[in-house]
Amino acid sequence: MHELRDRRVLLCVAGGIAAYKTPEIVRQVLEAGAHVRVAMTPAATRFITPLTLQAVSRQPVATDLLSAVDDATIGHIRLAEEADVVLVAPATADLIGRMAGGLADDIVTATLLATTAPVVVAPAMNTRMLAHPAVVANIERLRSWSHRIVEPDSGELACGVEGAGRLPDADELVAEVAAALSEQDLTGQHVLVSAGPTREALDPVRYISNRSSGRMGYQVAAAARRRGATVTLVSGPSSLKPPRGCELVAVESAAEMNEAMRERVTAANVVVMVAAVADYRPTTVAPSKIKKTDGAAGMTVELTRTDDVLAGLARARGRRVVVGFAAETDDVREHARKKLGDKRLDLIVANDVTAEGSGFDVETNSAVLIDRHGNESETGLVGKDELADAIIDRVVGLLADAASGGRGRLEKVGQ
Repeated sequence: MHELRDRRVLLCVAGGIAAYKTPEIVRQVLEAGAHVRVAMTPAATRFITPLTLQAVSRQPVATDLLSAVDDATIGHIRLAEEADVVLVAPATADLIGRMAGGLADDIVTATLLATTAPVVVAPAMNTRMLAHPAVVANIERLRSWSHRIVEPDSGELACGVEGAGRLPDADELVAEVAAALSEQDLTGQHVLVSAGPTREALDPVRYISNRSSGRMGYQVAAAARRRGATVTLVSGPSSLKPPRGCELVAVESAAEMNEAMRERVTAANVVVMVAAVADYRPTTVAPSKIKKTDGAAGMTVELTRTDDVLAGLARARGRRVVVGFAAETDDVREHARKKLGDKRLDLIVANDVTAEGSGFDVETNSAVLIDRHGNESETGLVGKDELADAIIDRVVGLLADAASGGRGRLEKVGQ
């Protein structure tokens, strides 16, 4: 996530069993290009050693508020001033209570009182503790101070209880840290994103599909959510984990994709149609598996055109911003400009899927972005997360243009 490049992240670790996940959090933050310092409560050092986190962070770990060495430079103040963002993970009931009470009796709480950086808090504890009125009230108090609260996952806890209270995986926590550093320029907007392939059944075990993995659409959804939008992600079959905080609607066929998008478009201000929807489907679906026929030279499958999901959404657009994608193999700009005009889009994102690093199921992409005014820009080969943010940048500009009268004022959601 490029938001983290060269940024300084302070990880505050409390004394809970979920502290075992912190080396992976540090590793992924470093992998994203950030610098990491770690501060630990006394209880945290009994679950994982400071030496472990020092080794993975490549920085000294702060554990003692009254250290003779660190206190010479007022260690907790230095930690607080250096941090661009603070992640508290795991945040135990005890630490959350001391944060809410304004205490400063260890290196972590003292640093948290001194920082002006955004604070991301990831509660992790027993389900009953999490539901206790005191813990609920303390979390709400932190939320009222604009701390970003990461809701815990549900599942089997270390104590054997099933329920909410698990610390989310490292990738999800790192995404929340990136969101805390992102400009919140889509706050109040509802973004509807489609992603992935569709599958058109031939018989109960076979289907026609394409090579889309859903990566680009999932990155667009994640970027919109990081920047403050409410996001609905309508996805064809994909092995990817959906971005945290996005509503996921799983579909399979082009018809299901069309229905799901049409049902949800009235609630959206922005539609980004990334999905690689099948253009054709088998005219008939065999009720049982089609058997191989001995001696037969071949088999013919009759195909029928599927509904054009993007064209239908564009016709029913109202004053919404509608973005389309064009995966091409030749004459990329010409095909993209034609699709932009024919479907009355606000923006089209086109790429040559035969180019190295720019096709399906890879982490990178290279695209040309063309808007309804004819403005054109090339991204070069970039990570799909960076391309997603470039697309959202253009969406934000189109929203501002529409709000100022460039294409009429945006309609209210639901109209």
